[in-house]
Amino acid sequence: MGIGLLGLAGVLADGRLLMAASSAKPSSAKPGAAEPRAAETGSAGKIAPLSPRGPHFPARARQVVHLFMNGGPSQVDTFDPKPALAKYHGQPLPNPNLRTERKTSGAFRSPFKFEKYGASGIEVSELFGKTAAAHIDDMCIIRSMHADVPNHEPSLWLMNCGDGRMPRPSVGSWVTYGLGSENQNLPGFIVMCPAGLPVTGALNWRSAFLPGAYQGTYIDSQHTDVTKLVEHVKSPAASLDQQRKQLDLVRKLNEKHLSQRGDDPQLEARIQSFELAFRMQTEAADVFDISGEPQAVRDAYGSGPIGRQLLMTRRLLERGVRFIQLYSGNFQPWDNHSNLEKDHRRLAGEWDGPIAAFLTDLKQRGMLDTTLVMWGGEFGRTPVAELPELSGRDHNHYGFSMWLAGGGAKGGYVHGATDEFGFAAVEDKVHVHDLHATVLALLGFDHEKLVYRHAGRDFRLTDVHGRVVQELIA
Repeated sequence: MGIGLLGLAGVLADGRLLMAASSAKPSSAKPGAAEPRAAETGSAGKIAPLSPRGPHFPARARQVVHLFMNGGPSQVDTFDPKPALAKYHGQPLPNPNLRTERKTSGAFRSPFKFEKYGASGIEVSELFGKTAAAHIDDMCIIRSMHADVPNHEPSLWLMNCGDGRMPRPSVGSWVTYGLGSENQNLPGFIVMCPAGLPVTGALNWRSAFLPGAYQGTYIDSQHTDVTKLVEHVKSPAASLDQQRKQLDLVRKLNEKHLSQRGDDPQLEARIQSFELAFRMQTEAADVFDISGEPQAVRDAYGSGPIGRQLLMTRRLLERGVRFIQLYSGNFQPWDNHSNLEKDHRRLAGEWDGPIAAFLTDLKQRGMLDTTLVMWGGEFGRTPVAELPELSGRDHNHYGFSMWLAGGGAKGGYVHGATDEFGFAAVEDKVHVHDLHATVLALLGFDHEKLVYRHAGRDFRLTDVHGRVVQELIA
C-alpha cells in the first residue's frame, strides 16, 4: 500500500496533525457531547490519554481560551491609563529605576483616549472600546503583571510553558494532561495562528516530556477552505471503511512493535495520532466550516481571520475541546518599536469587535460561566518613546496588563497597579507563575499537585513557584 492510499499520520514538529485512518469507528454522538466511551482504551488496552478526567476539587471553569497578543501590547495604551505621561510628554521621567532594553527618550503619552465603561466604571482605551462597552463588567483586569526578562523568546516560553530558559510542557498540555478532553473526535488542545507561526513556533505549545497526545495541534487560520485549514482532512482515494481496514492492519503491526519494546512514548503517540486523525475526519470538516452559521453571527464576528478563528473557537468549545489558543499572527505583530499609534490601532481593530462578539456569543449560549477567556501578551511596553523614531515603545516586563473573563474570574474588577507612569508593577503584583497557579485553580487543580514524574523528579507547570491569587476569583 502506498502513502497515497493509506495516508500518513503523526504530529509534525510544528504541531500539525497529518490525517490518516484508524481502527476506531466514526462517532454518531451529537457535536459537543462528552464521548469517553469512543476511545476509552488506546493501544494495547491502555486508557486513551484524552479520556475525560476529574480535577482535584470542584472547578469553576471547564475550558480555556487564550487570546495571545504576541509581540507585547502596550498596557498604557490599552488597559492601564496613565495621565501623568501627558504631563511629562517629551521630558525625562523622574524615575531613576527605569531600565529599558534599548535607548529611549522622554515620556510618550498615549495617543488614545480612555473612557470609563459599565457599572464598574473601569477605564479602558478606545482601542478596545467595543469589548469594554459590552463586557467590562465581565472582565477581571490585572494591571500588575510582571515577568522575568524583556526578550520575546524567553517571555513567550514563560507565559506558555512556565519556564523561560527551556521549553517545557505548555499550559494547554498540562490542562489536557489533567482533564483530558470532552470530545474524542478532535484534539484536546488546538492552536490557531493566521499566516504562519509565532516566534519560537511549536515550542510554545509543545508537550515536551508529557505524552505526545497532549501537544497542541496547529491550525493556520488564514485559510477559509477546510481542506487547507486541516491538511488531508479527507482522503481522495479511500472511503472511511477502506481506511479503517487499512489502519486495522497498521495498528496491529504497531502494537506488536510496541509490545516488543515496552513503553515507548513516541510510538504510543504515533498510534494515538492515527486513531485521532481518523476520528477527526468525521467532525473536523464540520466544526471548521462556518458557512452554516447565520449571516448575522458571521457579520458580528467579521470576515477577517481573527473573527473567523474566534467563531471557530466557539464551535470547538461547543464540541468539548479543552484548551484553545489564538495568536494575533506570525512573528510578533504587537512589537511596535515604531509607528505604535498606527499599528496598535490596526491590530486592536482586528480584535476588538470579534472579541466583543465572541464574549456575547458565549454569554448568550450559557457558556461563559464555564469558559475562562484570557487576554494578553508575553510582556508590555515602556512608557517612554524609543529612539530614534520616537513613535514606538520598547519591551517592558516589569509591569503590564492582562485580563480574564468568565470561568469563575471576578468580573468588573481591577487588580493591582503599576507606578504613576505604567513602568513597573508596584501594588498586588502578579507574576506569570501566579497567573498559571490561578488558572489551574479555576480548573479545579492544586498547582502543586498536578505533577508528572520525569528524569527522577516531579515536574509541574509552576515549577517551585506560584501562588493562587484569590482576589481574581469570584
